[in-house]
Amino acid sequence: MCEAPLEQFSRIPVCARCLTEQTPSQAEHFCLRCRTPFLNPRPLNDDGLCRLCAAGVTAFEAAYTCGGYDGAMRDLIHLYKYRQMRPLTAHFGQMLARAFPRDQLFDAIVPVPMHWRKFFARGFDQTRLLAAEVSRRTGIPVRRALRKTRHTPAQAGLSRARRRTNVARAFHVPRPEALRGLHILLLDDVLTTGATVNAAAATLKRAGAARVSVLTLARADRLAFSRLSQGATS
Repeated sequence: MCEAPLEQFSRIPVCARCLTEQTPSQAEHFCLRCRTPFLNPRPLNDDGLCRLCAAGVTAFEAAYTCGGYDGAMRDLIHLYKYRQMRPLTAHFGQMLARAFPRDQLFDAIVPVPMHWRKFFARGFDQTRLLAAEVSRRTGIPVRRALRKTRHTPAQAGLSRARRRTNVARAFHVPRPEALRGLHILLLDDVLTTGATVNAAAATLKRAGAARVSVLTLARADRLAFSRLSQGATS
């Protein structure tokens, strides 16, 4: 990542500084429900909710993350997903366990699934591996309750509106009776606009889940998302 000489052998060929450096996902103003950060309080109502949450569009109750989707964190996630550096699973699992909300009780961890075509193209499902790591560290069982039934184009480079349309009705719960009344921790790698986790959470709610909270490795703020979208489409 930084091209500095490595001082020791490791299954992860990344120096200690790059491995531990991350951008805190902190903001002075953020939505109390979806945790979306804002530069000023104008987008929030008197209850501290953003426009989407106030309108009831957000299907999940809360969103937690390890850090910002920028800098070294973004590079590490790209190494993990696109260069198949699977030994990062344990490192990311430790980070997710630290970001885990200890004041909440969850009945199950549900990873956001990928379509089988993407699974065979990539060779592994990173979110499923991360869910297993969090389960091992917290004792909460993993339930592969969601299925992605529709192959969708990559979300990168799409506008917020197109992201929501892209994943609408893309998920399915084969056994809804197994979720009724449960508080689900929905796990994904990156949260940008929230379109994917919102569609997945809505599907879980329709199947009978009582509450859905979201845990991700990283979250892109509004400015970072704008830069990423411009870079993907330029």
